[in-house]
Order: sequence, then structure tokens, then C-alpha cells
Amino acid sequence: MDLKDIQNLIKFVAKSGASEVKLETEDVKITIKTGSEETTIVQQMPMGQMPQMQMPVAQAPAPAAATTPVAPVESEDSKYITVKSPIIGTFYRKPSPDKPLFVEVGQTIAEGDVLCIIEAMKLFNEIESEVSGKVVKILVDDSSPVEFDQPLFLVDPS
Repeated sequence: MDLKDIQNLIKFVAKSGASEVKLETEDVKITIKTGSEETTIVQQMPMGQMPQMQMPVAQAPAPAAATTPVAPVESEDSKYITVKSPIIGTFYRKPSPDKPLFVEVGQTIAEGDVLCIIEAMKLFNEIESEVSGKVVKILVDDSSPVEFDQPLFLVDPS
């Protein structure tokens, strides 16, 4: 089971509303528990079948998330588009502490621009915009946890 399969399983569990899911195969055991602020994932291999793995010295950032859910906001802000989180993780507004912010309120963005990074399981996923427009509001504080499908930004497409 690779990382993509695990991420898809997490998304499925988040959508289904289940409080706990356990999956066991010959070499992997995964338990996902929801209902609290965080999702817990435990992955183990039986002791007799542990392959030898070499740890990489440095890990490059994960490729940009392919799809960022975008939905209109239902309220007085109905003319704005909401950019939502495609994964569960920790929201960051800049690539590293000493770098500038990806976007700020009032900034004009184009389709494909990186809006933020969400760290999930030690992987940093760049979240790209699927719409062009002006950032009206940033709905999440820097370094805070986000859930799947949680609104992150309001964008004025006009």
C-alpha cells in the first residue's frame, strides 16, 4: 500500500463519517480513528517480514495536489468562490519560516498559482488555485490543523 492509497483511504473515511476504520493485510495494518481533532494512522509490518530500507538524506516536497475542491460560498459572500483543503494536515502560508507568504488578502492570483502548503505525514503538498481572481479572505491561521474539505480561502473571480 503506497502513500496515495493511504491518502485516498483517509479521504474516504472523512467523507463517510465513520468514527473508526481498521484495515489489515498480510504486511500492513492501518487504523484510522476520527471524531477528535486529529486522525491517527498506525502502519506496521510483521517482525519476520521487515524489509531493509535506506532512509533518504533529504526529501523533496511532494508534487502539487492534483485537485483542489472549489465551491461557491452560500451566504452574503455568494459571489465569492471558496478554495477548500483537499487533504487533512497542517496549513502553512509560506514555504519556510524565512520565506515570504504565498498569497495575501487583496492579491490577484491566476489558475495554477500556489496558495499554501498542507503538511500531511511529513510530506509538504502545495495547494494550487483552480481559479483566477483576487484573494478576499484567508479563513485559516498559519500553522493550524485543517480537515478534508475545510474552506481555506475566499476568492473573488471577477
